[in-house]
Amino acid sequence: MKRILSILTVMVLTASLSAPSVFAGNDNRRGTAGATELLINPWARSSSWGGINTSCARGIDAFFSNIAGLSFVEKTEFVYTNTILYGGRSGLRSGASVNAFGLAIRLGDAGVLGAYVMAMGCGDLPITTENSPEPGSNGTFSPTLMNLNVAFSYSFTNSIHGGANIKVITESTDDIGATGVAIDAGIQYQTGENDELKFGISLKNIGPALSFSGTGMAFTTVNESGNSMTVELRESEMELPTCLNIGVSYDFLFEKWNQRLTAAANFTSNAFLRDNFGIGFEYSLLDRFQARAGYVYQTDIFDSDNRTTANTGIHAGASVLFPFGKDGDKNLSLDYSYRSAGNLKGSHSIGATFKF
Repeated sequence: MKRILSILTVMVLTASLSAPSVFAGNDNRRGTAGATELLINPWARSSSWGGINTSCARGIDAFFSNIAGLSFVEKTEFVYTNTILYGGRSGLRSGASVNAFGLAIRLGDAGVLGAYVMAMGCGDLPITTENSPEPGSNGTFSPTLMNLNVAFSYSFTNSIHGGANIKVITESTDDIGATGVAIDAGIQYQTGENDELKFGISLKNIGPALSFSGTGMAFTTVNESGNSMTVELRESEMELPTCLNIGVSYDFLFEKWNQRLTAAANFTSNAFLRDNFGIGFEYSLLDRFQARAGYVYQTDIFDSDNRTTANTGIHAGASVLFPFGKDGDKNLSLDYSYRSAGNLKGSHSIGATFKF
């Protein structure tokens, strides 16, 4: 296993060095990727400062930021988060929302096995046709998007951690669907007297293109001779939204009230979107309260006519931790995050984290 993860580390480092050529900004490719729900952060803790914690992600939140951080699970961790997107309502069939469930278990002294499910619903959308373009007269349909993840992370030393995640992607409606597979990989390195300086690299959504199939790809029409005929559309393949994250963070530690202030910065190179640069802070008090804020910038984000993202960059949130158990070695964390979205309503995430 150490040899496999060593090879994985070399692969991620090589990919990061070749990022300028692999992820070169190409305006003609932007917006052409499929399965872009993979770029939505489903977790309340990491999304509250923009997912910029590539270098310092810990626990199940690391599934999105950097899978290497999964190796910091101490025993068992379970997380559930519900995200209400852009003013949608909670629930898979009543508005735009995301539900995520994650479980991680430590195996031995250095390894952690984890899994999580993310399900996204878009609500009930009206069916329209060429002959009946008015919404409301043909009923509705409810697309669902889901990905299943299984990951393993390993601590090579106290300073070097690595991990890999395999995900199965499914998108479907009543008569059409697509299935794909992707891999994430990441490494983290920490140094300093109290491991206060951290670096991280993660490569996400590497996999073959996916395409839709099903009865929805065919329709019946009448030719000029009056004969009925069925026409099947040729499906087009969609590449996955591959991205590379490079991050750094530093912990400022204060003995009084066991305070910590973490400053983090992150660069995201997107193959099919504009690149992002984010900065943020996390403040911790007595290991009982944490507050976070961050800003994620991309070109033209202040220009409502030319920006290519619904989010406008501002992220904020907090967590409150409640210890329990005989020795206080277990805890429950209630987490909240907010993501601004300009003219759209912002996105809200509410979650709970159990460590036992």
